[in-house]
Amino acid sequence: MENKEQIGKKQIALNIVSGKSKHKMGFGAGSIDLNSISPVIIDRGEAVIDIGAMHAKSKPERRIRFSTNREDVPNGRQVWIVWVAVDRKEEGQFYGGATACEMLIDEEERRGWKILADHVNRMDAAMKRKFMLDELGAEEKKLLKDLLISHNEEWWERSSEELKQALEA
Repeated sequence: MENKEQIGKKQIALNIVSGKSKHKMGFGAGSIDLNSISPVIIDRGEAVIDIGAMHAKSKPERRIRFSTNREDVPNGRQVWIVWVAVDRKEEGQFYGGATACEMLIDEEERRGWKILADHVNRMDAAMKRKFMLDELGAEEKKLLKDLLISHNEEWWERSSEELKQALEA
């Protein structure tokens, strides 16, 4: 078989806020639109957009059995998921919300620790245009800031001072 580029394949990127509403009254009413949020994984000195994290299948999470007991993963390395929401105003799109969630991963033992409810609540907070990045260390903040700027500098420039100050090391 030949390796040909798939036409119409969606590129992994921060999602763009959709102006279309597929839901009217009735079926689907009250559903959550995740088109405006993307997960960023910060692990081993690198920040990457990993859409798999939307379903707990990011690269670091694969083949890992998770526990809600932190003591079950004494040798785990710290990995962060940052939920980034993209919003739109007259001038254009911007980073409207960002929240960080911690997890521990021990690949040798194939064990991990995370609180799923915290991840869901933090994703919800990002969708509600909140910033919760205080738990990130200076290195993680710099990695996230660099990723956001390199992904789309115009979005960064239009983003709030609250986000820019939150990512100052």
